[in-house]
Amino acid sequence: MPGGHFYAQPLPFMFMLARHRHPIAAIATAPGRGAVGIVRVSGKDVTAVINAICGRPLLPRQATYLPFRDAAGGVIDQGLVIHFPAPHSYTGEDVLELQAHGGPVVLQLLLARCLEAGAALHPVTGQACLPDMRVAQPGEFTERAFLNDKIDLAQAEAIADLIDASTETAARSAARSMSGEFSLAVNALLAQLIHLRMLVEATLDFPEEDIDFLEKADALGQLVRLQQTLASVMQRAGQGAILREGIKVVIAGQPNAGKSSLLNALAGAELAIVTPIAGTTRDKVTQLIQIEGVPLHVVDTAGLREALDEVEKIGVERAWAEIQSADAVLFLHDLTQQDAIDYIANDASIASAMALKLPVKTPIIDIWNKSDMASVAAQAHLATTSTPGVVISAKTGAGLQALREQLLSVVGWQSAPEGVFMARERHVRALAEVDVQLQRAAAQLRASQPALDLLAEDLRQAQRYLGDITGQFTSDDLLGEIFSRFCIGK
Repeated sequence: MPGGHFYAQPLPFMFMLARHRHPIAAIATAPGRGAVGIVRVSGKDVTAVINAICGRPLLPRQATYLPFRDAAGGVIDQGLVIHFPAPHSYTGEDVLELQAHGGPVVLQLLLARCLEAGAALHPVTGQACLPDMRVAQPGEFTERAFLNDKIDLAQAEAIADLIDASTETAARSAARSMSGEFSLAVNALLAQLIHLRMLVEATLDFPEEDIDFLEKADALGQLVRLQQTLASVMQRAGQGAILREGIKVVIAGQPNAGKSSLLNALAGAELAIVTPIAGTTRDKVTQLIQIEGVPLHVVDTAGLREALDEVEKIGVERAWAEIQSADAVLFLHDLTQQDAIDYIANDASIASAMALKLPVKTPIIDIWNKSDMASVAAQAHLATTSTPGVVISAKTGAGLQALREQLLSVVGWQSAPEGVFMARERHVRALAEVDVQLQRAAAQLRASQPALDLLAEDLRQAQRYLGDITGQFTSDDLLGEIFSRFCIGK
């Protein structure tokens, strides 16, 4: 292949460390009591553990009901055991799953027995099964699945995202990524990109070929089509990142504008204390809700005004800190106070402060609350303004659906859930870098005298960023950071 380095990337096994040679064991079910608990074992050979605990060979991938034995031959528990011989297992190694009653003591006894049996004599060689078995680190079973090429990195991350999904839509999107839909889209981009690199490298490797070679091969047309495909993947990944990360929405405004009432109305529960007394909320109240399957972290904050005491001052400072870190701000106004000069002036002061303190990209939605109590004149005057915002009544629920729709719109939610796959912020950043590199490459191809060496480098960098997503060009440090966030036993 021209250039000879299109596939010269590190493979997963390159990242294997000394600790990966040890067989591992862990409790794979959540802490606490339950009907069933699972202890999972993975290693190059788990025969010693099977003989020690089960006392008999097991048929591959068949559930067997039997007693689990301790070192003295006593029964720890009775349950199901399944042996998945390598390479046809989750990790690609020998895997043993012991399904027992879900008591913490029982599971700890089983885990200890597995660790003990992992250092027992091998039934065939009579030698110790070294290195000794140890307790698995967080995410190590899935890490081994990645290192043994059972899944790529995007699929591995989707497994954790499926476990952590906070809405049904997020769970379905994570399942799509886990099944490989996101990886297929990335690999399709890679295939187009590699073909384009072949053309450019051929021109570099054979100087007698001039730029006409790229023109005849429609290199620019291929690149434009690649950019169009990338734009579609970026859009779907961006939507997936919203599903995974959720949206931080901060409710802000003057005291007694109805912020706590709005939080309660959006959540459908009495979460925040609501009284007619201004300044009731002194600290933030956060609630996770969902709108059309999109998770929203809604934060109710203290009323913004000149603090009357030290406690309220701290609350106002925290309110501003939350506002500055928001993905979207709901600026709440009291419609019943639109005749009060001081109130209008304070609202204007808050708006000016937000304009200075918030990033330009942070959307602010003006919300006019208490429409059920406001005068007809106040509402009529609001209709004449250039940016009327959303008129609601947190008490009756009027206007809340319009608010939900506008909120999703301003934060960039567009796609139908069926077309979204789960993605992480690092995926979105990598795709954005690919876009930058392809734009540079397009500029070179459109130039009257293209610098082919720079064009080749742009395409090479684009391929590297795509490889970061699936793990083809991923550092061991990043792998450690990703898998450390998994639960133990997964």
